[in-house]
Amino acid sequence: MTGTILETLSLAREAFTGTILDVAPIAIVLAVFQLFVLRQPIANLGRVMAGVVYVIVGLSLFLVGLEEALFPLGKSMAKQLTDPVFIASSGSVATALAWTDYYWIYLFAFAIGFATTIAEPSLIAVAIKAREVSGGTLGATGLRVAVAIGVALSLVVGTFRIVTGTPLYLYMVAGYALVIVQTMFAPRTIVPLAYDSGGVTTSTVTVPLVAALGLGLASTVPGRSPLIDGFGLIALASLFPMISVMGYAQITQWRTGSLTHGARASGATTDSKSGAKT
Repeated sequence: MTGTILETLSLAREAFTGTILDVAPIAIVLAVFQLFVLRQPIANLGRVMAGVVYVIVGLSLFLVGLEEALFPLGKSMAKQLTDPVFIASSGSVATALAWTDYYWIYLFAFAIGFATTIAEPSLIAVAIKAREVSGGTLGATGLRVAVAIGVALSLVVGTFRIVTGTPLYLYMVAGYALVIVQTMFAPRTIVPLAYDSGGVTTSTVTVPLVAALGLGLASTVPGRSPLIDGFGLIALASLFPMISVMGYAQITQWRTGSLTHGARASGATTDSKSGAKT
């Protein structure tokens, strides 16, 4: 117990030192431009300094949490769900496993991808700003759900790739080809937001669990290399939200157009009937 506490404290000290070294260049650049280029004093200096302290402490604790909880948890779940004994207890044969025997890992990947994306702070911020800029035309909840579905599907495809051992570039080429085609037909107002949605998903909450899931799965599935097969899930998680967000916009546009066309047709029929009566 004492050894665990000491290890945690040592990890916290290393994380705190590393965070200071990482944040220092950002702070120096901002201060130099504010004082020597803009030649203006830093407004609310006390609040800015307090914010910097909060950032350093928060990032340090977050890094400790990653090492102590999220990474081990993701690897542990992946290993348990791909354990031949567990798969055999679920009704599959443990001697010659096929890709269809890993259905629990696909379900877990979908669920964890959806849940982590919904809770992603950067996505929440982007969704709120998109709603404000669009005047409420783009709903924050709808955008978050569309992105979450994209990430969830990407993890299903990514875990399938690891299980089957197929090359990553095949999925990336096919995915970006679909993105290009969608870009040609999607509403122009949604395309930049869809492209940005791929970036905001790979942030604070999603990346640690996704990376841990990929590494844990690649280290458990026979014949897979954690270095070659364990990475790549994050790349897919950046790709699929573009597809899902543009698809969401295209479906919404199609439904709106259909409803409008139906309303116009109904109005025309009513007018024709009223004209016939007169």
